[in-house]
Amino acid sequence: MNDETTSPTVADDNRSPLETRVIAALRKVFDPEIPVNIYDLGLVYALDIDEEKGAVHVRMTLTAPTCPVAQTFPDTVSRAVWMVEGVENVEVELVWEPPWSMEMMGEAARLQLGLI
Repeated sequence: MNDETTSPTVADDNRSPLETRVIAALRKVFDPEIPVNIYDLGLVYALDIDEEKGAVHVRMTLTAPTCPVAQTFPDTVSRAVWMVEGVENVEVELVWEPPWSMEMMGEAARLQLGLI
């Protein structure tokens, strides 16, 4: 599997077709407390994708460990990725290190929230 950190600054032309579709799906999942998608918000720390097997491992966090959807949100993310053509297996790993901070947001998220 390719272990690539998928910061919003990674160039699209360096991504596999499956990774591009997975990221598009992740951009349709919004944080329940901040009106920005989880990818541009910087909640997705890494994607590990095996294009041949259709296996996707999402390593992500939430804005806070006390987030009211902490128990259910990984399933929400998993369902979104399962809908992607070519995906045969999905694992969503919720992590708390490093803790999320506003500095992890991409430029699109900062613009959307009026921070730039």
